[in-house]
Amino acid sequence: MEINQITINHLTEPLGYDLDNHLRVDFNLTSSAAMQDTKKRVVVKADQEIYDSDWQDYKNNFFDFAINLQPRTRYELTVSVKNANDESSKNSFFETGKMAEPFTASWIGNSNKDLQNTLLLKNFALTKPVKSARLYMTGLGVYEVYLNKEKVGNEILAPGVTAYDQLVQVQTYDVTRLLQKSSDQELLISLGDGWYKGNFGFDGGQDNIYGDRQMAIAELHVQYDDNSTETILSDASWKTTSGKITKSAIYYGEDYDDTHVIADWEPVTVLDHPKEILHDRLSLPLKVNEYLPVKEIITTPAGETVLDFGQNHAGWPEFFNRENSGTTLKLQVGEILQNGNFYRDNLREARAAFHYTSNGEQKWVRPHFTYYGYRYVKVTGNTKPLTKEDFRSAVIYSDMKTTGAIKTDNAKVNRLLANVMWSQKSNFFDVPTDCPQRDERLGWSGDADIFSSTAVLNMDAYAFFKKYARDMQIEQNNHDGMLTMYAPAMGNDSGGAAIWGDAATVIPWTVYEAYGDPAILRQNYSSMKAWVDWISQSTSTPNLWTGCFQFGDWLSLDGENPAMPTGKTDEDFIASVYYYYSSSIVSATAKVLGHQEDAAKYAEQAKAIKQAIRAEYITHNGRLAIDTQTAYALALRFDLIPEEQKKRVVSDLVTRLGKDNNHLKTGFVGTPLICQVLSENGEHKLATQIFLNEDFPSWLYAVNLGATTIWERWNSVLPDGSMNPEGMNSLNHYSIGAIMQWVYQQVLGLHHQENGYQKVEFAPQFDYRLKHVQGHYESSYGDLQIEYQLEKDEKHTIEINLTIPFGQTVTVKLPRTNGQVQVNGVSESLPLTLTGGKYAISYQPVTSYIEYYNLAMPAKQIMADQELVEKLEPINDVFGFLKDPKNLETFGGSSLTEMNVMLPFINISDDDFAKIKEIMVQTPLASERKFLNERRTV
Repeated sequence: MEINQITINHLTEPLGYDLDNHLRVDFNLTSSAAMQDTKKRVVVKADQEIYDSDWQDYKNNFFDFAINLQPRTRYELTVSVKNANDESSKNSFFETGKMAEPFTASWIGNSNKDLQNTLLLKNFALTKPVKSARLYMTGLGVYEVYLNKEKVGNEILAPGVTAYDQLVQVQTYDVTRLLQKSSDQELLISLGDGWYKGNFGFDGGQDNIYGDRQMAIAELHVQYDDNSTETILSDASWKTTSGKITKSAIYYGEDYDDTHVIADWEPVTVLDHPKEILHDRLSLPLKVNEYLPVKEIITTPAGETVLDFGQNHAGWPEFFNRENSGTTLKLQVGEILQNGNFYRDNLREARAAFHYTSNGEQKWVRPHFTYYGYRYVKVTGNTKPLTKEDFRSAVIYSDMKTTGAIKTDNAKVNRLLANVMWSQKSNFFDVPTDCPQRDERLGWSGDADIFSSTAVLNMDAYAFFKKYARDMQIEQNNHDGMLTMYAPAMGNDSGGAAIWGDAATVIPWTVYEAYGDPAILRQNYSSMKAWVDWISQSTSTPNLWTGCFQFGDWLSLDGENPAMPTGKTDEDFIASVYYYYSSSIVSATAKVLGHQEDAAKYAEQAKAIKQAIRAEYITHNGRLAIDTQTAYALALRFDLIPEEQKKRVVSDLVTRLGKDNNHLKTGFVGTPLICQVLSENGEHKLATQIFLNEDFPSWLYAVNLGATTIWERWNSVLPDGSMNPEGMNSLNHYSIGAIMQWVYQQVLGLHHQENGYQKVEFAPQFDYRLKHVQGHYESSYGDLQIEYQLEKDEKHTIEINLTIPFGQTVTVKLPRTNGQVQVNGVSESLPLTLTGGKYAISYQPVTSYIEYYNLAMPAKQIMADQELVEKLEPINDVFGFLKDPKNLETFGGSSLTEMNVMLPFINISDDDFAKIKEIMVQTPLASERKFLNERRTV
């Protein structure tokens, strides 16, 4: 019995975070004992014991309790577990920040508001040995802090992104070690404009969105070995001057002059800036989480020198300086090459460059107060040859643990799933941005809404989303319950659209369902209600949502006007569906939090909206008034169709897809839903076909064109490799990567879960095109590992391996069984209920997962198999007709049956059809014959 990991409010040993006087302590456990024989306990101590849960039955892996915490206090925490034969304990700690304790320090800055890099300096002496020291501080716009010339912490771009007029986060640093070097100390703060003051936003951006002067506030609390204390405050005794950064901004990049001599120190200006906006941190730190090496140094046809890092990402380039003093090295970034040459036009107004003027010192150099989205870096100004070893790229994103991954036997699918993960890393940058490269990089709520269910599978995103939920709440408080298009709003008051605004309800609920922790619901309950109430007050039609601006099915391909990216699906229908969904979420949230009157009120509201939607958009016989893929997907996903009419709507969706050549026409709204509703309604084979399509529009289209992240548009890059001339071409935009949720749930088999994965339903839907799949999801209980292989042998055996962590219960449901499977060599009946341990499951399906030809297949698929065509050609002339490439191009998308009905010059008799069918049903697909031959060889 061993406790492996403890988290406190979803953080590991949190220092200075806002804990809201409420602790959620999760732990995972390795044990061979039965759950029902296990007990658990948590004890919290400061100078004395302040909380003891006492021994209690292990019914779950967490403790959830209110607690009265004190500011600037370290608390030791011990989790213990025991059974009749064993006992184990593990220690952790957390430490509060300033909480509600007022700052006695002052905001300080330079008298020159226009400085691009304000330096603030305090020299002081400590006369006694230091026992512990904490620095509580923040800066506007962004800052780095150095103690005795060593950077404090590994955080980038602190204090992160917020509505700085409402909330400025305070960081807490343990600086004990840094004060041990000598009695003379130097505390230096370096400031940049960042989001607070730098140019930011659309169409050339705005300056000074939240303020026009860089500033900082700091308190250094020192405790000596003799337990006496001293506090060093930011005040009038500090000095200030200008640093080496001559210009920086998020879009601009940074110019750094290392020849600049730092001098001309002067007294700081004490500033009258609000302190009540200071708040213990919510944000996870932005950090360099990994480095990418240079894959290749390219000399382009235009003669440019370009570094290829092989992967689109967010971060910044670093290099080892070998240039002589006075030489300026210039770096520009881009996502793609065009005609082999460097390209950056899709970055629009973002300069996105780093200029470094050397002082002749050989050392590693990096930017400080900006970041970039890129794969390629063009280098100019160098006087010496470049080497791969002298460059690296720092990958920066919020400090989140990767929790999920999937690998299949299809290399293109694996690349796609990696692209989804890379786009999440690139855009989970303190807020969930739309893109990391161009003059945008905003916390778009709609993108975050539709991707959140995938995000919480890929990474431990609870704390990340809880902070973003606070950002949304702040904007709602400023806009009478309406949620702005992005949060923080950056001075833009526009908003109030479906999906984008519904992030106010969807994100907190999605996060709660994924982790089972209602803290995010407690934090945002009032704003969740406020959003739904705002819709009720703003709509022009009771119980429907009409009369407001909407984005529709953004960037869909079925719009009647190509210039309008909102698509063909009725915007009021989409809005009304989400009005219903958000009302349902508020009702469910109220129930979780014990607000029974609200639960009933919003349940009745949701019921009335559902009835109004049915009356307006669905006929008595179940025909949907809107014949689009997205409309059908919404109706099925949100259970708008009476059960007895569901088959009709599924059939109509399949028909609609058939008319669209079984390719997606959906945009932001429909794309995450199509495969899900197909798989949930008996059409998993079609869902898989759509997922695996490789021509435009499809997920693998971009993979085939070399994408290493998810694109904004299905065809941001055209088949010839050129950029789409319609513009708005971010090549790092996670939205349509939301398909990965379907892969986790339907392909890997994490079909359903309860209570933060305490209970899991493992119900994979197998398909012959993905015969080997493996993956995992690490919840707070531990890592659930899954692997399966179809068609293991000539008996068509399916082998499944599950590793289940202690405390988790997995119900196993499997397709095409006779009700019996082998589990670790013993015959068992389905469904299985499994607890912690390793399980090898195998069975022979009642029908195999070898796919054969059939008459419903497109003619072009049949004609691609020369061996099959040789058998079929003597039966009917149609096969000779289809050998003509022009005929195949024109008619090959139809099946033989469809061609026989539609084309008067095609004549296939019933007798010929019978002969064709007999050969087809005995002929495995060409890809399947290859697989069978390889299996025989093995």
